[in-house]
Amino acid sequence: MVGNLQSRRRQFGVAFGKGLTMKIRMVDVGKQRIRVAVWPSDRQGGTPLLLINGIGGSIEVLRPFAEQLPDTEVIAFDAPGTGASATPVMPLRMGGFAKLVAGMLTQLGYGQVDVLGVSWGGALAQQFAHSFPGRCRRLILAATSTGMFAVPGDLRALWKLMSSSRFNDAESIVKHAGTIYGGVFRKNPEYARQHMSEIVPPHTLGYLGQMYAIWGWTSVHWLFTVKQPTLIMVGSDDPLVPAVNGKIMKALIPNAELVELDCGHLFLVTQAEMAVPIIRRFLDEHRGTAAQPALLPVAYPR
Repeated sequence: MVGNLQSRRRQFGVAFGKGLTMKIRMVDVGKQRIRVAVWPSDRQGGTPLLLINGIGGSIEVLRPFAEQLPDTEVIAFDAPGTGASATPVMPLRMGGFAKLVAGMLTQLGYGQVDVLGVSWGGALAQQFAHSFPGRCRRLILAATSTGMFAVPGDLRALWKLMSSSRFNDAESIVKHAGTIYGGVFRKNPEYARQHMSEIVPPHTLGYLGQMYAIWGWTSVHWLFTVKQPTLIMVGSDDPLVPAVNGKIMKALIPNAELVELDCGHLFLVTQAEMAVPIIRRFLDEHRGTAAQPALLPVAYPR
């Protein structure tokens, strides 16, 4: 891994000791400014875990999850046009987003990382593992699919997902949360109000850019080339991404395991107590494996 734990902590203004908290930094990758968060770990020598959020999701969404992994250095970022990241001048396809992530990691001094992608972020995680295999040690795909050729979700949920306005209307999201996300939101829609309080609404152009990136995208024709050990996690009550998509990905990825949880789409947030032990076990299986020390050249997307 390029750079050691101490130098990265100095870079983010983090002191040694227990109770380390999220540290924020703005990073310029080419012409794109990105907000990045890092939760350092007290444990030496481990591989950092990169979190890639769902569509429109800011760093704050996955903060509670990240804070339950104190023995793992965790990295998260706002995609262009979400959170505090600048809105992109030109939209990117998934390959461009993968190059952007690789460039961001290079700027931060990371070589190889473990990658966890959620929903839309799961598609980007697949693309990153495929485009930059030397930078991705292990892959975790949560509530995601192969893209265009996936088994579609509930049309009502997908229709409501199409608009970024849901992030600006708390009452609407409370009313429709069960339809969109399933799981605990069906019985306790007020939970959505708490969820909304943790979200920084995305810029409309940023949201549309993420929709554009995944429009027509699919991994179905190259997933068999993904050699990284892969953990696939699905929710049995996920209106957006039916659980059967996890079985499809498991059949296509050579070294994959599948875990189905009794929950909805946002299980990393709503049922973290179920998901975190599974993820810990998966990451710990090869925690002693040395990370690749060399950085790969990256052409920044324009």
